[in-house]
Amino acid sequence: MRDLIPSSAWHVTASAVTVMAASIVVAACVRPAPRATAPAATTADISQLWQEPRELAARDLRHGAGGVRRAPDPAVTYHFEEADRSGYSKGYEVTGPDGRRWNVKVGPEAQSEVVASRILWAIGYHQPAVYYLPRWTMSGEIEGSQEAGRFRPEDPDWQPVGEWSWYENDFVDTRPFKGLIAANLILNNWDLKTSNNRIVEHRANRSTERLYVVRDLGASLGRTTLPAWLNLPLIRMWKQGTRNNVADFESQNLIKRIDGRRIEFDYRGVNDSLVDTVSAPDVIWTCRLMDRISDAQWRDAFDAAGYSPEERERFVKKIKSKIGEGLALAKQEEKREGGTRQTGVREKGD
Repeated sequence: MRDLIPSSAWHVTASAVTVMAASIVVAACVRPAPRATAPAATTADISQLWQEPRELAARDLRHGAGGVRRAPDPAVTYHFEEADRSGYSKGYEVTGPDGRRWNVKVGPEAQSEVVASRILWAIGYHQPAVYYLPRWTMSGEIEGSQEAGRFRPEDPDWQPVGEWSWYENDFVDTRPFKGLIAANLILNNWDLKTSNNRIVEHRANRSTERLYVVRDLGASLGRTTLPAWLNLPLIRMWKQGTRNNVADFESQNLIKRIDGRRIEFDYRGVNDSLVDTVSAPDVIWTCRLMDRISDAQWRDAFDAAGYSPEERERFVKKIKSKIGEGLALAKQEEKREGGTRQTGVREKGD
């Protein structure tokens, strides 16, 4: 076909296609400013999203939200029910000998999802029970020893009933919501999309509560990158970052620069309008929560996901460095507030 089109016309056509493709991608990546669906932040039931972790120091980050009681048994054989091809990572629906059904994710996201879930749960955000098995066996259509996987149990008392959006929800104007964004920035979780967010009906103590949960956190502990808008082939245009890569994770800080009261985060992705809503007080609030996690709890969270001691120490060191960046903002805020008060006094005296 190219032989039938003059050279000059071919270049014009190719350029037009490139510009059109870029326009389509740019339009797809544009996100509106987040919008609260509740009339005011005071009307939102923040306990549905976050609850103060008063017992944070006692939380078991080795076993997470499900505790040791609900952990999968690595010694039994799980029966294959169906393949799960809904996301980046390969997965399975399996059933254990006791009849419990599990969603299993294998691949690099299995480790990072378990750690990220443990950390969000530690600081007060609702999380499902998730576990990591370095070795396990499956029977049925697929048999034999399987690669390491993240196990999440089906729970009749924890029923997903819908999805919720980062951009339209009751909590947009609340500190815990913006703190949740900050926590994901610290973990370099770039996969902030509606399909990863679940509204859950949780039955406990003869009552039911509605919870807002961020799950499928495997796109964490790597590096965020710019969308490849003009990087052909176009199938690569949605690549936003890496996952579960300690060298990549170490390559990015939390904050790139500070301009007055505006923070420019060391973030490169498609959710700029969401990230831009996070202020210094939001970051400080989140970092103070994460700073309460003990060294033993950090070790437990990474050991629970099967990391080597060397990888664990590198990840924890970088996370603590990013927490330190956030805590340093508190001193700057104090200086700014102090300067504002002094200016106000002088103006009054004048």
